[in-house]
Formats: sequence, structure tokens, C-alpha cells
Amino acid sequence: TPGNSDVYVLLLTKNLYGLRQAGNNWFDKLRDSLLARGFRQSSIDPCLFVRKDLILVVYVDDCLIFARADTTLDDFVTSLRSDFNLTCEGDVGAFLGIQFTRTSTGQMQMTQPGLISKIIKECGLDSESKRHDTPAVTKLLQKDSSGPQREHQWSYRTLIGMLTYLSMSSRPDIAFAVHQCARYSTCPMRIHEIAVRRICRYLQATTDKGYILHPRNTLRNLDCYVDADFAGMWNEEITDEPSSVKSRTGYVILFANCPVLWVSKLQTEIALSTTEAEYIALSQAMRDLIPMRTLLTELATLTNFTFGDTITHSTVFEDNKGCVELANAPRLHPRTRHIGIKYHHFRSHVARGEIKVQW
Repeated sequence: TPGNSDVYVLLLTKNLYGLRQAGNNWFDKLRDSLLARGFRQSSIDPCLFVRKDLILVVYVDDCLIFARADTTLDDFVTSLRSDFNLTCEGDVGAFLGIQFTRTSTGQMQMTQPGLISKIIKECGLDSESKRHDTPAVTKLLQKDSSGPQREHQWSYRTLIGMLTYLSMSSRPDIAFAVHQCARYSTCPMRIHEIAVRRICRYLQATTDKGYILHPRNTLRNLDCYVDADFAGMWNEEITDEPSSVKSRTGYVILFANCPVLWVSKLQTEIALSTTEAEYIALSQAMRDLIPMRTLLTELATLTNFTFGDTITHSTVFEDNKGCVELANAPRLHPRTRHIGIKYHHFRSHVARGEIKVQW
């Protein structure tokens, strides 16, 4: 109170929902409970917990649990009920808005029809809207500062957020188109609005489509395909735009012949040659590939999975011979000092034979 010099600090004995630290306190409680039951937290992904007979993945307060035997799952859930008030959904049919459907041939299809319908509604399209068979035109998006303003009132940022989640979860086919539109979220113009609506019309025509998992036991290596588009946006119309000379990185990492990570984004610095652009893309892909190798090693060790030669080496396929030569020949590195250690970090893995870079 005014005039009172005493200061009181209250110590909460129970966490209150809505506080800034609430999420962290919740995760600490869940982690301690899992560790007490013999789980080990992954050094790569803190939301992954592994035991010799169980794998558990956490997303806020939703969990996916994997085991070879139903009795193992039932015993674990029963044990967890002593600490948490939980709901068991049975076999996974949906998770975080993603629908899982197993086909008659043993494939697993991941679709998000609910999110796609929400995106189409948010964009203001109806059932009679024109459909497209591709998510983008061949001409790349530009800044278009002097072009016409937007015509519609829907939230550009909100729609880009939903499209980004969709492209990362079950629709890699729209990843490039979405990233192009996301670059102009600060001040979108009419041209960018049209590009977003094209993606939505493409989704209208492919609402029931999604990512299909079809693992092959004969292909157990963790491999990567990487490419770069050297200064792909540079042309006569936008030569004065700094971002037009940046190259684009694209790569996909596969395990058991199934894509598990895909990326399409602009490089942060300007490459001076095709080889340099390809090498930067290669290095960026390695930042995901190397931790993923460690993650598989953890799973193989703790779950007794028979991965065969999975961890022996990973193969990275690169279509630029100068880049392949640079990655495999240390004697050339002094000639590329301007690239810097930032992009040479994976050399020791190549030297030890853990990663093979080939054309």
C-alpha cells in the first residue's frame, strides 16, 4: 500500500495455468515422471524419450507412444495414470490435426483435410472457385513495391502460418510456393495475394491428397539429396533488388526411402559461383543430417532395433562436381577461405567415412 515500505513476495506451491513459466513447469513434471520410469531423454530432441521397450514423443500435452507389444503400452499407461489425469485415444488415427490412414498395401498416408478446409475458408474461396493443378506459376515472385494493392481483407500472415504448418507436416509439394509467399508477409501486394490464392485453389483440387510413407526394409541408409539454384531470381527486371542475387537451397533427407525432412529456403549470404551456392546448400543440409544420424544411433542403442548398416554411413547426393570435389578434397579448402568454417563444419565426418558425398 502507499506509504508502506514492507514488500511481500508470494511463493506459489502449485503452478497456475496461463503463467509464462507454466509450460516449462508442466514439461519438467512430465520429464521427471518419465525419467523415474526408466526413460532416457534424447540429446538431440528434448521432446523424445526412449526406453528399451518404449518410445514416447511429446508435443505440449499430446503424446505418441510406440511399443512392439500392446501389453507394454497398457502397463505404461496404467503406471502414468498415478501421476496424470490422461485420456488414451487408442491407435493413432489423428495427431495435431494430421489424419493417419493405413492402406491395404501397408502404406501410411498422412492428410490434413480439416486444415485445408480451414485455409480455403479463410481465403474466402467457395466450392465453385477455379482449381489449379500446380501450386505456383513458373515465374518467381517479386517484391512489386509499385504494383497494385491487395483487394481482399483476409489476414495474409495468418494464412501463411497455416500453409507453412501444412507444408511441413504432410504437403511437401507446396513448400517452395509457400516460402515464396512467406517472404512478403510484412507488406504483401496484389501479386502476392494472387499467389496465395493460387496455392489455395491447388489445395482445393487436392484436399484428400497427402504424404505417403512406404518404408523399404532393403533401403535402411539415412541419405540426403541436395541442390541449389544459383542467383535464381536475378533477371533484368529486378537487378537492383539485393535479394534477387541470393541462391536458393533445397534438400530432402530420406530414411528407409521415406522423406523425413524437406527444406526450400533462400541462403542468407550471396554466393559468388554455382559451386559456392551448391556447397552452402550442402553444408546447410549437413546441419540436419548429422544430428539425425545421432538420433538414429540413440534409437538403435536403446531399443535394440536392427538398423543394419544404417549408421555406418550416410550418402549425400550432389549434382555439382565442383561441390563434390570441394567436400571430398581438403587440399582445396584454402582456396575457399571466403566461405569460412561456417560451411566446412562437416569435413571431419566425411574424412571418417561416416558421410559420403557423391555426384
